[in-house]
Amino acid sequence: MFEAAGVGRTERLRELLDDDPALANAWAEDGFQPLGLASFFGHVDAARLLVERGAEVNSASRNDFKVMPLHSAAATGDPEARYELAKLLLEHGADANARQQDDFTPLMAADQHGDERLRSLLVEHGATA
Repeated sequence: MFEAAGVGRTERLRELLDDDPALANAWAEDGFQPLGLASFFGHVDAARLLVERGAEVNSASRNDFKVMPLHSAAATGDPEARYELAKLLLEHGADANARQQDDFTPLMAADQHGDERLRSLLVEHGATA
């Protein structure tokens, strides 16, 4: 499940979720969930499938980082995927002001990337910090 999410094998994810829908919110040994992995690695279609199948958009990783999927989306290297993932997550209720380790927010990530489009999207969805 986690490998399929991390490498964007959407059809494999679909098969696994068809067999066991609870896998959408499974935990890997490192504390991450499939949606966070798909988001971090920029796999929009995989993330969309996971959200459609009930993946929690506001679930922080169970490790010291406390990363939510929106943080992962904001960190991905591809600006187009970063925007599309953030939009998907925000439209499904992701907290635009989510805080991870050291109170780092998605808005801070947008500023780090110099990504005005992402910044605007986050502010439009209530980001303030």
